[in-house]
Amino acid sequence: MSWVNKCNLPAIEMIKYNGHLCLELEELWQALHSLFNTAQFRQVDENVLNELNLYHSLLWPLFLEEEFTSAIVKCNNLSAPGPNKLL
Repeated sequence: MSWVNKCNLPAIEMIKYNGHLCLELEELWQALHSLFNTAQFRQVDENVLNELNLYHSLLWPLFLEEEFTSAIVKCNNLSAPGPNKLL
C-alpha cells in the first residue's frame, strides 16, 4: 500500500517565514533566529502555568528494565504502533 511508505519531504518544507516556505537550511536558520530574538526579552505571564494544576498526570505502572527491553526490541521501525503503543 502506497500510503504507508515513508514521506521523503524535508521537515523544513512546511515552515513558512515572511510568507515564504523555508526550503533551505539557511532560510530555516534565519526564520528561527529572527523569531527567537523578537521574543527574547518579552514579558511572560507566568500565571498561565497555574492552569496546569487542573490536569491530572498519568500514573505509569511499574515495569522492569528487562520488560521494557524485551518489548522495544520487537518494535518495527516501518510500522505504526498497536493498541499498547509499543508493538
